[in-house]
Amino acid sequence: MHIPLSAPDITQKEIDAVVDVMQSGTLSIGPKVVEFENKVAAITGRQHAIAVSSGTCGLHACMIAAGIKPGDEVITTPFSFVASANCILYVGAKPVFVDIENKCLNMDVSKVQAAITPKTKAIVGVEAFGHPSGMIELEQIAQKNELILIEDSCEGFGGHVKGGGGDRAIGSFGRASVFGFYPNKQITTGEGGMVVTDDDRFADICRALRNQGREGMSWLAHQRLGHNWRMSEINAAIGGVQCDRLDEILENRRQVAHLYMERLIDHPHLILPTLSDETGISWFVFVVRLSDRFGPTDRDEIIKGLRANGIGTNNYFPPIHLQPYMVEQFGFKEGDFPVTEYVSGRTLALPFHGKLTADEVDRVVKVLDSVIDKTGMVGKGRG
Repeated sequence: MHIPLSAPDITQKEIDAVVDVMQSGTLSIGPKVVEFENKVAAITGRQHAIAVSSGTCGLHACMIAAGIKPGDEVITTPFSFVASANCILYVGAKPVFVDIENKCLNMDVSKVQAAITPKTKAIVGVEAFGHPSGMIELEQIAQKNELILIEDSCEGFGGHVKGGGGDRAIGSFGRASVFGFYPNKQITTGEGGMVVTDDDRFADICRALRNQGREGMSWLAHQRLGHNWRMSEINAAIGGVQCDRLDEILENRRQVAHLYMERLIDHPHLILPTLSDETGISWFVFVVRLSDRFGPTDRDEIIKGLRANGIGTNNYFPPIHLQPYMVEQFGFKEGDFPVTEYVSGRTLALPFHGKLTADEVDRVVKVLDSVIDKTGMVGKGRG
């Protein structure tokens, strides 16, 4: 029996919503996009939500709206999906990486101030795996240094953090925030993303950018260089239903995460995700780390063993600064960001989605134990 790494949580409600759109005759630039935007704005407490065709183009739009240009520097993390840094390259700016802390795997906020130079214009803060640790501190650093904070919340829809007078939703930080709705995310639209902001002008620019640079009623009047980053009515209809089901979806994912935590909490060779009372993690993936006695080669062998036994798995994330094009352009090398490199060499993403059963979790854990045993590194595993 194959257990996939991820699977979308789709019900008959989403299917019916798609059929309704298909029968309506309006497949683009219609009411479903507006409805979905309003729901996301309400969930995050933002004034504006702008639906786009992916989280990546949402980040790109934010760089343009923030006025980031060639010669500017933007601080971000080397431990994320590459879009967090690529959006900086798209506008000709330079990504300045700050290493992560090894507990919650987000940027080490104690190292951010030292990375700021006269060329620094913005910070792209990332909630790795849906964990919002450090986002309040990043917002404070940005305000102190008059920098623009863009929150890459593509992995954190529905999460929150305590601080600043109460609960803050993931997506409520900085000048703007961006969500991604790929099928493995908390909610999905198939493909799609969303920019949320309280800045009227920023929102206007993002709306124009997604629609070929149009900023008025005339279809053939283009006030700025734009793109076709529109979300279709079909995608938005799915997203609207997923928003309506958000509590249910998040609870299902929490339950699966807790099944893993219960079964792996005493494992002597794994480091589990960090939880705290202050942060309401939004479970995007379930990533464990191998203990210090394992190296990257061992991890890769364990991935092969899990896959050979029908267990979907992957390494999350390879360091961005060691991607070939980054090395070629900027000369990054191994050792530049040691915490990121150390953590990255030992991560294992286990199968995770809201419909995973207790029996499937048990099978994953048993196969994982067996494969760890067979590495020849650790005797009899957990026994």
